[in-house]
Amino acid sequence: MHPANKLKLSFVILCFLSVFWYLDRPFPNTGALYDSLPVDRTKLTSQTQYTSPAASIQVQGKINSTLKDYLFKFTQVHPNQTGIYILENALDSLLARAWLADHAHHSIEVQYFKWSNDNIGTLASEALLHAADRGVKVRVIVDDLYIEAEDKTFLALARHPNIEIRIYNPKHRVGTNVGNRLWSVIADFKSANQRMYDKSFVVDGVIAIIGGRDMTSEAFDPHHRAHFLDRDALLIGDAMDRVRANFDNFWQHPSTNAVEKIFAESRLAHLEFDDPEILKIYQQLHLYAQETSNFNPAIKPEISSLPDTFERLVREMIWTKVEFIHDVPGKNHSAGWQGNGDNSRALAQLVRSAKKEILIQSPYLVLSDQVKLIIKESLARGVKISVHTNSLASSDNLQAFSKYREQREDLLKMGLQIYELNPNPINSRRLLHSPVIEKLNPKVFGLHAKSMVIDQEVAYIGTFNFDPRSENLNSEVGVLIYNSQLAQGLAETIKADMQSEYSWNAAKDNPDRNADWLTVLKIRFLQHLPLRPLL
Repeated sequence: MHPANKLKLSFVILCFLSVFWYLDRPFPNTGALYDSLPVDRTKLTSQTQYTSPAASIQVQGKINSTLKDYLFKFTQVHPNQTGIYILENALDSLLARAWLADHAHHSIEVQYFKWSNDNIGTLASEALLHAADRGVKVRVIVDDLYIEAEDKTFLALARHPNIEIRIYNPKHRVGTNVGNRLWSVIADFKSANQRMYDKSFVVDGVIAIIGGRDMTSEAFDPHHRAHFLDRDALLIGDAMDRVRANFDNFWQHPSTNAVEKIFAESRLAHLEFDDPEILKIYQQLHLYAQETSNFNPAIKPEISSLPDTFERLVREMIWTKVEFIHDVPGKNHSAGWQGNGDNSRALAQLVRSAKKEILIQSPYLVLSDQVKLIIKESLARGVKISVHTNSLASSDNLQAFSKYREQREDLLKMGLQIYELNPNPINSRRLLHSPVIEKLNPKVFGLHAKSMVIDQEVAYIGTFNFDPRSENLNSEVGVLIYNSQLAQGLAETIKADMQSEYSWNAAKDNPDRNADWLTVLKIRFLQHLPLRPLL
């Protein structure tokens, strides 16, 4: 077939698959986990008080002042520095969010790419509602593409006088009918693909969690069918000004729309927050959070020790220079696909600065020509570059893996050392970073952490995947940490993840043979499609 005709055919197939994918994605109104819970209608008042599992131990905490006052004693002795603690295991990261939500005094501001209607997403919604009931001002921004939380849940929460919810670039899911979905794909394909990949959790403007985890069970719940290995950073101090400013930039951007505006024709959007229909949803959320069966027995002792856990995290923080890097809303305003952003430029500069060693951990590895050139230049300087990524058996994104599979041989010939995660490691204890999660015995692993270490002197933790989508389309956030102690510790963790107990050597072990035949068949088909700019 003539190359031009082959390209046309590929484009037609791509359009067909894209349209099918967008139209086939289910609308989120499939029923919430709390729907079946009985409601006592005699108690449907806006003054009803509930106690969530984390909130129930609030009085046992040692912190009697506000978070701002408590943390001030740490920040005042470290001017112009940021305190940082790496949250390696999912349980610490989940409990830190729960504790902070229940100790918020003034505000909670959250930004996520995914918000599911599973156990974790439902509990997170209730935690924000509980905070709002105490008078905390809650602002939420969620990207539209992967929202699975119920429309009615978001609408009901947004009717609360202390909660505002906005959706970024709502062209696919929330309040969008099939016709508009299709039109977005056909008429404005690039804009429809520009997503907000930011993930941040900010409390009282003084403390934040930044990293790879979304509000989904695979990020936090080891009982989920797949447990993601991920990484967050807990921050206080100097970097917080830029974290808050980034949230405000997205909040005020025209692409970010209030759910009441999106659902302007919905009856629920015009009800008062003390309407029985709204209060029923609130009560069901509270009842779901109080149901002890929604918390694994192994986790309950950890909940009771939350105050000590949080104080330990703050005491163990490393105080150093930390730079919060972020992209602007919209990111790529160029006519073509190549746009880059602040994250892309900062990480490129970091790679160019390497003298001895670069360690990269990324769930997806699809290198653009520009990144390949930077990598080649670094290798030519004698820099050793090792990458830890997903295998075909562990990847949750076959489209991205198909393009990586095309590049893999060339990347290995360039001199990259690539290790691919084994989703069923013989010894999973060290990967879990937590004896509690180990007791829950998750069966399958996937890599979702996005990190880099340069010469064991500088570290990056954030949302940036090494692929064209992160490079040119998605807005991303992360932190550059200029501290050798922390960088060395992160380097040791990544190198340990690469060991044969947990990963395969892409040059020697033929990792693809560990995937099932159907997955291999899908990959071979996807490799023929011109998907790279979208990945």
